[in-house]
Amino acid sequence: MTALFALATAVLWGLADFGGGLLTRRIPALTVLVVSQAAAVVVLGAIVLGTGAWSEAGPQLWFAVAAGLVGPAAMLAFYKALALGPMGVVSPLGSLGVVVPVGVGLAVGERPGPGQFAGIAVALVGIVLAGGPELRGAPVQRRAVVLTLVAAFGFGAVMALIAEASTTLTGLFLALFVQRVTNVAVGGVALLAQTRRGVPALPEGTGPRVLWSMLPALAFVGLADVAANGTYSIAAQNGPVTVAAVLSSLYPVVTAFAAFAVLKERLRSVQAAGAGLALAGTVLLAAG
Repeated sequence: MTALFALATAVLWGLADFGGGLLTRRIPALTVLVVSQAAAVVVLGAIVLGTGAWSEAGPQLWFAVAAGLVGPAAMLAFYKALALGPMGVVSPLGSLGVVVPVGVGLAVGERPGPGQFAGIAVALVGIVLAGGPELRGAPVQRRAVVLTLVAAFGFGAVMALIAEASTTLTGLFLALFVQRVTNVAVGGVALLAQTRRGVPALPEGTGPRVLWSMLPALAFVGLADVAANGTYSIAAQNGPVTVAAVLSSLYPVVTAFAAFAVLKERLRSVQAAGAGLALAGTVLLAAG
């Protein structure tokens, strides 16, 4: 079950990142973040009301609040790093956040077998290579590296926090709702501050109609992201966190294949090799 839900997480995160990346070519990243998460809040709110999940409110929801505070900051740091580039360096570094939940799992006493340790090592190398790291070319700005590492730590922290925010399915719905409300609150404040500084929430010459036309895609990004958090939490609660975290972090491979299928972007040799290694690591982890 752990492997199945973790792989579902990778697919959902990979598709959400791909969709978010396409949307940020048309409207600012912060607007994408706020609107997509607001759509998730509406759906999750209905689920929480329908299932009576409010009855499971407790101190563990502070983990969800913390995840909601860390998530937007990590995403914005990642987008800024991508803007500074080169993307071939930034993208693979961003996946290193997996060391946070893996470290947490090892700290609490998880001890994967030899085959799983080998799978973790192979999968991590594959994840980095799947991003197509640029070993030559333009120098990397120190600020881009720092921002990427901050984002990676934030992504990993969210994975660790959301896994601690609930112990039941209905409790998970409530935790994800609280996380998303926090996301929207933090992102909304940042968006308001940005507009007051003269930075528009939408590109010049466009209006609300553009946002309305993109609403289905924005909702998909938000719902895929929240579903990924949910499947990851289930995976981490039903098996070793180390295994769940590594398998979930295969999402760059999914994003790369989505770009290949939809945008006809050709995979570089290093990306194809990375995808193969990531899949080999997956087999080792699942078999262990």
